[in-house]
Amino acid sequence: MIRKLTFIFGFCLFVNCSDTANLQNCIRTLPLNILRDLNNPELINVQTPGGFAEIVGGNKGILIFNKNGTEFVAFDKLCPANDCNQPMIFENRILKCSCDNSRYSVDFGGAPQTNGFECPAIEYRVVKNGTTLQISSFN
Repeated sequence: MIRKLTFIFGFCLFVNCSDTANLQNCIRTLPLNILRDLNNPELINVQTPGGFAEIVGGNKGILIFNKNGTEFVAFDKLCPANDCNQPMIFENRILKCSCDNSRYSVDFGGAPQTNGFECPAIEYRVVKNGTTLQISSFN
């Protein structure tokens, strides 16, 4: 019985492990701490579910997205491959890098949606307190 449990436990660990060696080369977030009031006219569109706003900050600017009315996410507009002078553009819940045509989902933590790309878009933590959004790095 113990051998079976050990085998099952070992198999589960093996199945859940993934190779993250290539993710070591991904761009990390910079220290960031920005406060923005949702009543500020620059954030009027982010007040509704599915709304977004772009603000100054990070490497190439920051996209703030309202996922469902209560949950907000923020992403740096720097292309994850760091091979582009232009900031990413946002369309239909996808961040797009114009230099290499890579795409990243704001619904799935900035996960790449283009084959061959492993690094996600740089995500920042967003905490809502009343009408204030605090955007900060995860570290």
